[in-house]
Amino acid sequence: MTHDKVTLPAEVRTDFGKGAARTARREFKIPAVIYGHGAEPMHILLPAQETTLAVRVSNALLTIDIEGETHLALVKDIQRHALRQTVDHIDLLTVKKGEKVTVDVSVHIEGEVAPGAVLEVDHYTVSVEADATNLPEQVTVNVDGREVGNHVLASDLVLPKGTALLIEADTVIATVDEPKVQDLGSDEDSAETATAEGEKPAEATSAE
Repeated sequence: MTHDKVTLPAEVRTDFGKGAARTARREFKIPAVIYGHGAEPMHILLPAQETTLAVRVSNALLTIDIEGETHLALVKDIQRHALRQTVDHIDLLTVKKGEKVTVDVSVHIEGEVAPGAVLEVDHYTVSVEADATNLPEQVTVNVDGREVGNHVLASDLVLPKGTALLIEADTVIATVDEPKVQDLGSDEDSAETATAEGEKPAEATSAE
């Protein structure tokens, strides 16, 4: 599955600094910069609501319309407000159709491991190379029935057509382990600990 391109209207940003950025956000606009291909960075303002919706997916591909001139761009970095988690600033990378780019995508795990086993995941994302206009949202791996001691390797990942993995094939993505049992101790142990710490263990009361 690949991303749908979203077109966002933009305006050239002429005022800079923290004060100007705060003013822009009060006017429901998000400061952004487009860079890449050796061109001078372009500073723009994007509509807050439309942009926030568009960048909910990772590696969002956007068509930025700057006063009638369009630029195909990939979201490379999003700065969010520490508390509100609203989008404060976006870095965009200019791309072209047919151009290969490197992105991190999530690992989607399908199926259930064998009964009595648990899956310990080491890598929730992996780096891949793909066409800028045909980026995958995720790569998948099926762990159905895998037993304790089994390793899920990068070579087990199912990649969409045209996508290349950029990590070693023998990289461990996840491991099937035995459940970790936490020793909470017995009631007697708790009573002994309480006594050792100077606390009197609760006495049992008999029914009258």
